[in-house]
Amino acid sequence: MGEIILRLDRVMADRKISLNDLAEKVGVSNVNLSKMKNGKISAIRFSTLVAVCEALDCQPGDLLEYKP
Repeated sequence: MGEIILRLDRVMADRKISLNDLAEKVGVSNVNLSKMKNGKISAIRFSTLVAVCEALDCQPGDLLEYKP
């Protein structure tokens, strides 16, 4: 079975935004955003994904990668 890889760290680095700044813009705790950044989550709410995409000016495909 394949897996979904989160690329939040890469997009954050490209946009030069810190975890604290992104957490504030998205309205999510640093702890939850850190788990997302490190790929330690098994699910993400669409509302959170929308907020992250808006804050980083990106598409969901920029954050998620499928590995067969």
